[in-house]
Amino acid sequence: MSREISTENAPAAIGPYVQAVDLGNMIMTSGQIPVDPKTGLVADDIAAQTRQSLANVKAIIEAAGLKVGDIVKTTVFVKDLNDFAIVNSTYEAFFNQHQASFPARSCVEVARLPKDVKIEIEAIALRR
Repeated sequence: MSREISTENAPAAIGPYVQAVDLGNMIMTSGQIPVDPKTGLVADDIAAQTRQSLANVKAIIEAAGLKVGDIVKTTVFVKDLNDFAIVNSTYEAFFNQHQASFPARSCVEVARLPKDVKIEIEAIALRR
């Protein structure tokens, strides 16, 4: 049995899906694009977009009662793999800032993302 996770601290779903599902010991987030949930705006540069996507993931994980350190897997979708170095350093700084171990990760280039953003990040976190 699963339950929906929802928070106003991350953007609302823009389609027929939920921000995350809680499976009891596992939280699976939907992909988080870099929309600021307070303003609805998207920054222009990839570093700011990466920070915002990660902040949105964090808000959802925290709404489930977990923390960044409970994230065990992420998938990063980028519009341009040439941005990989910037995304990587921003991602590293985020996990270091939260004194969290790095999760397993996949990073793939995609043709297009919702709202024509440059990045989308989804995560899986575990209750321990």
